[in-house]
Amino acid sequence: EKHPPYLTMALGAGSVTPMQMAAGYSVFANGGYRVNPFLITKVTDQMGKVLSEFTPTPPDESARAIDARNAFVMTSLLQEVTRSGTAARAQATLKRNDIYGKTGTTNDSMDAWFAGYHPTLTAVTWIGYDTPRKLGDRETGGGLSLPVWISYMQHALEGVAIAEPAPPAGLSHEGGDWAYAEFSKGGGVSSLGLDSKAGNSEALPANDEKKKILDLFKN
Repeated sequence: EKHPPYLTMALGAGSVTPMQMAAGYSVFANGGYRVNPFLITKVTDQMGKVLSEFTPTPPDESARAIDARNAFVMTSLLQEVTRSGTAARAQATLKRNDIYGKTGTTNDSMDAWFAGYHPTLTAVTWIGYDTPRKLGDRETGGGLSLPVWISYMQHALEGVAIAEPAPPAGLSHEGGDWAYAEFSKGGGVSSLGLDSKAGNSEALPANDEKKKILDLFKN
């Protein structure tokens, strides 16, 4: 009910809590498995005796939400965000490349987000007002929420070894991009809405044009 069927849903319209966002991003960190969040891991008495303890079970295929290839490709894209995109400060400050995430700023700077993860840990930072109002015309997820996330990860990942996920089977790496093997080497969609019988076709953009397009998303 928080996601009405509007076209802007594709751009992120709708409401979501930080916990829901963390659960979503954890699917990428977990290689495609969705793990239900739990808040209490252990209950003890005043002497430290364990009264109740929750031990999560490793996920199996029944918990798979997306294909492992999907998770890896998304992780690759989100790594670029923390390397040279709106969250480039993350890798530069933490001095590690095994972190992935995305900044987010809603219309009129009402909310500032950073959602990111390491293969062993997902964390989400949200800054806003309980009764929504503007944070300020110049405030963004990269300016407000990202520094909080970095500060947390500096402690949480201290002593944690670098761990980049290995590409699963069925992926092809071409021209610096990952693609499903069945869609590589010209096997993907080459035209859309064109009448092939009429001989209509459009050449793929040149490399320099492709670079210009990609650069737009880095600024």
